[in-house]
Amino acid sequence: MTDDNDVAGLQRRLAEFAAARDWQPYHTPKNLAAALSVEAAELLEIFQWLTPEQAERVMDDPDAAHRVADEVADVLAYLLQFCQVLGVDPLAALAAKIDRNEVRFPVRRRVGGGEGGAADVDPEKDRHSSE
Repeated sequence: MTDDNDVAGLQRRLAEFAAARDWQPYHTPKNLAAALSVEAAELLEIFQWLTPEQAERVMDDPDAAHRVADEVADVLAYLLQFCQVLGVDPLAALAAKIDRNEVRFPVRRRVGGGEGGAADVDPEKDRHSSE
């Protein structure tokens, strides 16, 4: 894997890009978190009025696929910069979060047979969460 395709290498490129433009004073945790939120909203905007079926096929349209990829890149760039400024290892943070969620949300068997059967799970307590 080349340096440009690992987290540290990408963070280094982003820092060099910002430094060359004297942007570091603006790259505070608050500003980077706000920028991350804005870029995530721009990603959401692509899907805003799509049906679930249309959203599943969004990458079939080259223009939409390009927009999605650009917004994903923007979200990731701000997240990596945010992590670098605060000294957070994003991969370690994610691994730790998955570990905690595996304990918080244990796998539960469905009751009642096949697909669509009743579940022994309270949907209010057992939802997808990144909390």
